[in-house]
Amino acid sequence: MAPYTVSDARRRLASIIDEAREGHEPIYLERRGRRIAAVIDADDLDRLLELAEDMADIRAAEAARVEMRETAAAPIPWDEVKADLGLT
Repeated sequence: MAPYTVSDARRRLASIIDEAREGHEPIYLERRGRRIAAVIDADDLDRLLELAEDMADIRAAEAARVEMRETAAAPIPWDEVKADLGLT
């Protein structure tokens, strides 16, 4: 789908929103030939944000594993973590 200019988007906002919701593809908006924004279905955005959060957690866990290998640190037992956080 070709991007819409911001001027076109102002005139066609309702149809652009419908297009994004029905097609489940982002609709890009551009100004002076450069993409500056996108219209995306809200449920699709929620799924993308959840996936991004999951990916951040995966990367953080991998970084922790690498750090433990490099420092030869032992993992902290889960019961100790819960106690430190006052969860027991």
